[in-house]
Amino acid sequence: MSTDPNTHLAGAIERVTFHSEESGFCVLRLKVRGERDLITVIGSAASVTPGEYCECQGVWVNDRQHGLQFKANSLRVVPPATLEGIERYLGSGMVKGIGPHFARKLVHAFGERVFDIIEDNPDRLLELPGIGPKRKERVTRAWAEQKVIREIMVFLQSHGVGTARAVRIYKTYGDEAVAKVRENPYRLALDIHGIGFKTADAVAQRLGFALDSPERAQAGVRHSLQEIAGKGHCAAYREDLTESAAKLLEIPAPLCEAAIAADLADGNLTAEAIDERPAVFLTPLYRAEQGIALSLARLQGRPPPWGRIDPDTAIPWVEGRTGLALSGSQRAAVAMAIAGKVGVITGGPGVGKTTVVNSILRILRAKGVEVLLCAPTGRAAKRLTESTGAEAKTIHRLLEFDPKTLGFRHDQYSPLAADLVVVDESSMVDVALMNQLLRAIPNQAAVLLVGDVDQLPSVGPGAVLADLIASGAVPTARLTEIFRQAAASRIITNAHRINQGQMPERPKDPDSDFFVIAADNPEQIHERLLHVVLERIPRRFGLHPVDDVQVLTPMNRGGLGARSLNVDLQARLNPDATPRIARFGWTYAPGDKVIQTQNDYDKEVFNGDIGRIARIDEGEGLLWIDFDGREVEYEFGELDEVSLAYATSVHKAQGSEYPAVVIPLAMQHYNLLERNLLYTGVTRGRRLVVLIAENKALWIAVNRAGSGKRLTRLAGRVREALAEGDRLGL
Repeated sequence: MSTDPNTHLAGAIERVTFHSEESGFCVLRLKVRGERDLITVIGSAASVTPGEYCECQGVWVNDRQHGLQFKANSLRVVPPATLEGIERYLGSGMVKGIGPHFARKLVHAFGERVFDIIEDNPDRLLELPGIGPKRKERVTRAWAEQKVIREIMVFLQSHGVGTARAVRIYKTYGDEAVAKVRENPYRLALDIHGIGFKTADAVAQRLGFALDSPERAQAGVRHSLQEIAGKGHCAAYREDLTESAAKLLEIPAPLCEAAIAADLADGNLTAEAIDERPAVFLTPLYRAEQGIALSLARLQGRPPPWGRIDPDTAIPWVEGRTGLALSGSQRAAVAMAIAGKVGVITGGPGVGKTTVVNSILRILRAKGVEVLLCAPTGRAAKRLTESTGAEAKTIHRLLEFDPKTLGFRHDQYSPLAADLVVVDESSMVDVALMNQLLRAIPNQAAVLLVGDVDQLPSVGPGAVLADLIASGAVPTARLTEIFRQAAASRIITNAHRINQGQMPERPKDPDSDFFVIAADNPEQIHERLLHVVLERIPRRFGLHPVDDVQVLTPMNRGGLGARSLNVDLQARLNPDATPRIARFGWTYAPGDKVIQTQNDYDKEVFNGDIGRIARIDEGEGLLWIDFDGREVEYEFGELDEVSLAYATSVHKAQGSEYPAVVIPLAMQHYNLLERNLLYTGVTRGRRLVVLIAENKALWIAVNRAGSGKRLTRLAGRVREALAEGDRLGL
């Protein structure tokens, strides 16, 4: 065979052995005229489908492991010309709505003209039995999308970018995708989920943008600030932002300062001092903090809609109705809530937050008060419904997100119909969502925030509950007494020990609900974790390893990170299910446990929701996930919104509870070992918690507190707004 680097090879793609959507790298098996055996071709292509015709330029190589292969320097894919190729191409699942069966029908009916029929004369599809207007519309729309997406993918591929995000780019920009990317490729990092600054920067470099261009500097500054916000901060000190942007962009600091000034002038950023040091906010976060403070001042300044209630009468009355005697701190919490418009109730597990909330609701409902209950996640809302006997919704559902306007139907102009809004698990609510919620509460209504301030703060920016308590301006009741029944639980007593900086006890009782298993190294932790999840818990406690057991790990990466553990657990807990599809670095099959990783308002599924894959239709390119009895449809191109969930990070588990929780702790998690992380993980377990830990890692997690304080100015804003409200007599 020729070793000329310009050797030409052409043939039909018989099989796609491997194709990376990220890099475009592919291994193809080609049927080449005159060759009896299939030829292996290695190259790079934006998109490849069996049945297509492939033209390559490259060189023959003799690989020691794989034998003779053709290494393509350039690889061009064209639609197939033979009937057999057309049928394979259409039946590959590339176009939604066309599977192998329908592809055979199409080719049999229209022959080589099938592409022209779909594109130019789609009404003729209605001639085929079983094809109605709905399916015709779906096929023609998918064909048009596929055509544009392919053009986008080829464009991105030619500029050194992977192609997995092409569908999202198309959905965001439509037919103008290529033009918009050419005009300012940095917008990709801002507009497209999953595309970071470095990817956008690579495209920009290939399109000729200079390293010191103003567009690059501004994009780098905003990216740096978004990265800081991604760690939970609402702002960054200006000098720190300049330094991190200069390091990222590898340009002089004065250029970054100029970019910050330009973004401040454009209104994308807002400057304000924090602790007398110049700081910079992303403008939406600045406005969210302002909005929370102003809403609280607006609500606080009016009397409660139910008038004055005497706690000395109401509390004995409710104790008589429930048969429960309230503790001192519980009585104080009830008295605070019925006396005012804005209040916070906080406390750890087993201190009776539910009893207090139910007592407040009983008293106020007896006065005819209209109450709305909500929580940040579906699971937290479900628990609130179960504990109160009244319907609770997620905050997003309560506010009624409208996909058409990308906003909420309820706001200050269309407020909620309520006298009292109760928000459970409020430590999870970030500044943006809290601002939206408080805006929608009418002037006459009250708001009660309930949560555990010692848990991890929200995944999104801010530390709202902690800041409101720290302001000293919002009435707050902290529940402290652990009730006798709760004190019998080792989970609850050890959670409180951890929260107080004490090492958890290691019960010897085999019937305990809390265990610490010591390990010497990560390999031992891994081995013992698999044994505990797969064998010991199901055998000893009768719990299902998928439905009832949740592995919670401090981080996503590393051998004991969520990603690696998911692959191992999937291989053991769901090894044989079919069909299996690979998308965005994960393999999925029916029965797999998955977690939603971002809010999707159209589907009404939110970050942290856990479900099981119900079924997969490869021909249609669709997958259905069952979230608590509700099946939600996903196109394959949308699966970067989910990941496997046999193991998740502790952060992702906020607001959820599980029958059993298994937590690995190793020194490889060093940067994330914090008291509130361990405390949050332990309090997720309802019936059983198992820590599998290196002793040093456990000691660090218990003893390290407060190092992750978030940079916000909400506490000060609330103090100032409420003081101003008092001054003006609001």
